[in-house]
Amino acid sequence: MVQRMGMVIAVKPEKLAEYKRLHAEPWPEMNAALSAANIRNYSIYLREPEMLLFGYWEYTGADYEADMRALGEVAITKQWLALTDPCQAPLKTAAPGEWWSMIPEIYHLD
Repeated sequence: MVQRMGMVIAVKPEKLAEYKRLHAEPWPEMNAALSAANIRNYSIYLREPEMLLFGYWEYTGADYEADMRALGEVAITKQWLALTDPCQAPLKTAAPGEWWSMIPEIYHLD
């Protein structure tokens, strides 16, 4: 079963060009790690002037938490996040410790 998932976070205005540059040339190893974690059809959208990033993907695995833990332990993920995390800022309404804020789906047309 495919799970459609969405999330949102802010991007720092002074880091926007760097964030765009990184995603204009994504690392093949990072893409492979996402695929290995059962992530498909992954897109990130930018909303200016609010400086919001919206991420959407489809999860095709059977254990999301385990796959995300494994993805987080991969060296390439740690290297990628060391570059992208400084470009982002959690929402003011984010829960303690929450980075990207998950957004529940309320409608889908197939």
